[in-house]
Amino acid sequence: MSDLAQFLAGELTFALSIADAADAVTLPRFTARNFTVDLKTNQTEVTEVDRGTETVIMDIIRAQRPHHAWYGEEHGSGGENNAEYTWVIDPIDGTSNFVRGVPVWATLIGLVHRDLGPVLGVVSCPTMATRWWGYKDGGAFCNGHAIHVSDVDSLYDAHLSVTANDGWNNIGKSQNIARLTKTVKRVRGFGDYWQHMLVAQGAIDVAVDGIGLEPYDIAALVPIVEAAGGTLTDRTGTADWRADNVVSSNGAIHTDVIAILNS
Repeated sequence: MSDLAQFLAGELTFALSIADAADAVTLPRFTARNFTVDLKTNQTEVTEVDRGTETVIMDIIRAQRPHHAWYGEEHGSGGENNAEYTWVIDPIDGTSNFVRGVPVWATLIGLVHRDLGPVLGVVSCPTMATRWWGYKDGGAFCNGHAIHVSDVDSLYDAHLSVTANDGWNNIGKSQNIARLTKTVKRVRGFGDYWQHMLVAQGAIDVAVDGIGLEPYDIAALVPIVEAAGGTLTDRTGTADWRADNVVSSNGAIHTDVIAILNS
């Protein structure tokens, strides 16, 4: 095991403890349905649970990893300037589902290296009693069981999940999405983090997200998909966790997907 992998194994234990703390806040409030909902300036929903969960997470990071930086959806960034490691947090990915009572949402916990980019990710969905995690040189797992992407090597045999939001219309690429859906064997719309975790565990072969994402939507996904043997890029095929869109696949069909999206 490399020095980096040994370090990340320890950070995984810490990240899982953060997930425990987040689940202890989010799941009871989701079940009880006792929270308020506001709209951000971009008209996306946010709840007091989003804000409270991120506060709990950041308090833990500040106390136990004071030499690291942090960046979250609700409370912004902080910590040491030019820190080697930054924790990137989405307290509830899938807030709209959370608000409507749909049990498909999760806390995303990513660890980003200053030079290497995202190197560790944890995705915790307490309503499904499911967690995915992975880190560079350390493999990917779902509830402790090793996972790997599929071996499908043709788009015509592929199962696709796609989020065809207005962002695709705004850049004039809706027809490309339509072409992709007509090329693959089967199309689903699992959405948010879940579709990318399904790629990582080999349940589907490619996931094309909506346009308008933020780094905290992506950082935790990268190490899991990559450690599972997959590929995760933006819609142009560039590996960039700060992009506004993400495409994940088993790798074998990635080039074909990107070609259709940009034709």
